Amino acid sequence: MNRNGPVALLCHSLFVVFMLAPLIVVMWMSLTPSNLLSLPTTSFSLRWFKAILANPQFVSAFWMSIVLGVVAATCAMALAVPAALALARHNFAGREALVGLFLSPLIIPHVVLGVAFLRFFTQVNITGSTAGLLASHVLIIFPYGLRLVLAALTAADPAIERAAISLGASSWTVFRRVVFPLMIPGVAGGWVISFIQSFDEVTMTVFVATPSSMTLPVKMYHYIEESIDPLVASVSTVVILLTFLLMLLVDRIYGLDRMLVGKG
Repeated sequence: MNRNGPVALLCHSLFVVFMLAPLIVVMWMSLTPSNLLSLPTTSFSLRWFKAILANPQFVSAFWMSIVLGVVAATCAMALAVPAALALARHNFAGREALVGLFLSPLIIPHVVLGVAFLRFFTQVNITGSTAGLLASHVLIIFPYGLRLVLAALTAADPAIERAAISLGASSWTVFRRVVFPLMIPGVAGGWVISFIQSFDEVTMTVFVATPSSMTLPVKMYHYIEESIDPLVASVSTVVILLTFLLMLLVDRIYGLDRMLVGKG
């Protein structure tokens, strides 16, 4: 078995430190008793975590992000599954162009998408509506779910489906008993990734969100413009810890490698 040499281990260690250092600094600053963003050196305090509960705007924005992420991810996966089936199992004219169209939100800057959505929603008179916010989130997270479902279908053996059809199974039975179970890792992974992308989205949401439909990242963005106290650091720490617990729970129940990579 090949082992990593000292240079590779050093590079890996530096990469891990580089990735974790910003998170550790933010979590450390959230424990400061000071009124300014600073690293605590002599004492620690939970005052800024208590301040979160005393700020109903942050609490409502958090639940708005949760509901929006769940609904948007579910809608995106409901669209990604039939789209992936059509692209993976059929060859037709314009297939590659359609793939490029579906994945185009990955390469378009979110600032451009935000301006375009704002202009479009103004034209159709749904500016500031929850439906418009949901539709914009579904569009930008749809490619993530589609790619993972396509990967799961590509890895599946089409001979299994043909065998089921040759044994007399109907199209619906083949999908329900054969195809969809093979897609579950991609669907589950796509849903989680889509939810995270929707929950974290701020650049595009700034243009289409309103005070009544403000998500947590947008609320944090506006709060930083007005104040420099550590409340934002405490909110970020809560989000980091909840994300870690969610991924740990998913790993224990289902397995991240199976969900994201498709291992059996």
